[in-house]
Amino acid sequence: MTAPVLLLGFCAVLSVAAVGMSLFAVWRAQTLLALADRRAGARIEELQATTAALQKTVEGQAAQLEDVRQQQSPPEAVPAVPRAGLNLGKRSQVLRMHRNGDAPERIAAALDVPRQEIELLIKVHRLVVGKL
Repeated sequence: MTAPVLLLGFCAVLSVAAVGMSLFAVWRAQTLLALADRRAGARIEELQATTAALQKTVEGQAAQLEDVRQQQSPPEAVPAVPRAGLNLGKRSQVLRMHRNGDAPERIAAALDVPRQEIELLIKVHRLVVGKL
């Protein structure tokens, strides 16, 4: 046998081996792809089942929340009683009662005004009178 024939035979064997390896690689890739598709399909079904269960839970909680909201009556708005402030008439009465010797607690009780406001008014009055 001559060298070119041997070389040609060797190339033919290598070509057949390469084609065989390529076919094996394609077959293995298809097998792995099919396996991955089956696993993904199973995972998708599992996730869909979990999602459906969670959806039912959320709907149940929403229904319970709506029941609670319907059972509760809306809070009634209670109007605040306006508190009497110190107008000019009350200021005059506070100063008059103070000049007559009444204690700030007694003045506050008589006029229904907080004691701190009475004491503040008396202090301010002393400052103003002191500057005159």
